[in-house]
Amino acid sequence: MRLVSFGVASGHEMASGRTCTHVIVPALPRARTRTSVGGMASETEREIGSQPGAWRRAAALASEVQGLPAPRERVAVIGCGTSWFMAQAYASAREEAGLGETDAFTATEFPTTRRYDRIVAISRSGTTTEVVRLLDETDTPATAITAVAGTPVATAAAHAIVLGFADERSVVQTRFATSALAMLRAHVGHDIEGASRDAETALAGALPDDLTAFEHIVFLGHGWTVGVSSEAALKLREAAQVHTESYPAMEYRHGPIAVAGSSSLVWILGSADAGVAGDVRATGATVRIAQLDPMAELVLVHRLALTLAALRGLDPDHPRHLTRSVVLA
Repeated sequence: MRLVSFGVASGHEMASGRTCTHVIVPALPRARTRTSVGGMASETEREIGSQPGAWRRAAALASEVQGLPAPRERVAVIGCGTSWFMAQAYASAREEAGLGETDAFTATEFPTTRRYDRIVAISRSGTTTEVVRLLDETDTPATAITAVAGTPVATAAAHAIVLGFADERSVVQTRFATSALAMLRAHVGHDIEGASRDAETALAGALPDDLTAFEHIVFLGHGWTVGVSSEAALKLREAAQVHTESYPAMEYRHGPIAVAGSSSLVWILGSADAGVAGDVRATGATVRIAQLDPMAELVLVHRLALTLAALRGLDPDHPRHLTRSVVLA
């Protein structure tokens, strides 16, 4: 193994004996958000508040690390849960940038007979069983993006990019997922500095009161924001047990709009057709159209999840039925 370190982090030898390059970025002190809910900030809240700085640091790595896909490589991006949604967002963004065919799969649905030049595996804990199994079974060169060095996902990959500064204590993912996506977006040419400034705007001031008044919240996306929309819906389900849905914006009129009504908020992160908003308003639903970078809008969703959890008497640091990583026997 050849180790490339940023800062003072140390690497771990691979048991598999594969040649590997690891990039390990150490943790920073946790920032505290200005949007405390109910007194002391929770772990989740502190991690949410640290995102703008984490994104800047992640974006700076995009031109330094080894193992990110080269132009024209045929790439599969894999993950589970939140990491799968980040995989979807990156895959779409890379194709939109004209850098090569890019597909995204949850690990158990990866088409093993299809040939790729590279697999990019996203896993915060580095222990997700389905991802580990896939990497162990494939001969395709793999790059792991994780928060923890020396884990099974990191050691199973030819390259490992370890974002130690973005690791989290919380079960619900926020900072790691968005930092990984920030690095990947920077690698395909997106403006992460602008997104970071928008995230600072999303963290400043009070959350609009009307966002807490809905029983049903739908997120709509287009292109790379389809994955972000799915992640936004997941965050509200995980942290606050809210009834949420997500769709590609143009698909919403093909059936799901039937349940929209006065208790619904439809949050549009991206759409190929401005007419979608008008059709949704005609149902009596409230429409929010993104004004910030979609990842910064996701920060607003993170804040909304905390607020709704507090209103419902829930602990966002310990959501029911969930653990930090799914490790199967």
